[in-house]
Amino acid sequence: MSGHSKWKNIQHRKGRQDAKRSKEFTRAAKEIIIAAKSGGNPEYNPRLRTAIALAKSVSLPKDRIDSAIRKGTGEEAGGDIQEITYEGYGPAGIAILVEVATDNRNRSVADVRHIFTKHGGALGEVGCVNWMFEKKGVLIFAKTRHSEDALMEIGLEAGAEDIVDTGDVLEVHAAPAAFDSLRQAFEDAGFVYEEAEISMLPQNTVTVDADSGRKLLRLVEALEEHEDVQNVHANFELPDEVLAEMA
Repeated sequence: MSGHSKWKNIQHRKGRQDAKRSKEFTRAAKEIIIAAKSGGNPEYNPRLRTAIALAKSVSLPKDRIDSAIRKGTGEEAGGDIQEITYEGYGPAGIAILVEVATDNRNRSVADVRHIFTKHGGALGEVGCVNWMFEKKGVLIFAKTRHSEDALMEIGLEAGAEDIVDTGDVLEVHAAPAAFDSLRQAFEDAGFVYEEAEISMLPQNTVTVDADSGRKLLRLVEALEEHEDVQNVHANFELPDEVLAEMA
C-alpha cells in the first residue's frame, strides 16, 4: 500500500515550523464544526474526538473548541459550513484531490478553479480522480523515537492494517473506523506521533521530473494557502534533487 509521499512528509514537518497559526486554527475549528453536526458529545462521536485531539495539537484555545462544537450543533451562529471535495489534474497529468470546508460554495469553486489554471492544472469532473485514492487513518512516527516492532506490537492489537517505512518516518495505516481507537491505544501506551489524520492515500504514485515537480509544489502550496482548503492530496513523487531543495 502506498503511504504519504516523501514530499508530503517533509511538508508536514515544515508546516509545523512555517504555517501561520491563524490558518491552523481556522482549519481545526472548521473540522470540529463539521464533526459536531453528527453530535456534540465526543464520547459518542469518534470524528469529533479526533477533531478535538487535532485541535489541541495545534494549541487551539478551549473556548474556541467549545464555540466550534456549539456552531456545529446549531447552538451558536456560524455553523453553516459545507464539506466539498474537488478533483483535478496538475502539471504532468497528476491527480489531485482538494478537500474544502466553506460557507460559500460558489466562491470556493471559482477560487480553486483559478488556482488550478494559474499553476498549469485543470479542475475536473466529480469522480475523475477520486478512484485513484483510498481513505485511511494515518499516524506518523519518527524512527528516532519508535521502532517498527514496537509500533507493530501496539498497532496490530488496536486495528492497524499496515506499517510503512518511508525513510525517516514510519506510518501506521488503519481503516477510518479504527483510527480513533488506534490513536488512543498509542497515546495510552505513551507513544508520541508526529501527525495523526484521516487521509486519502494514492493507490499508486507517479515520479515526475524536476520541472514538473516544482510546478506541482507551487500548485499544492497555493491551494493549501486558501482559507477554505482543509487538505490537498496528490499522487506524485518528486525526484531526489527537488526533495533536497525542500529539505
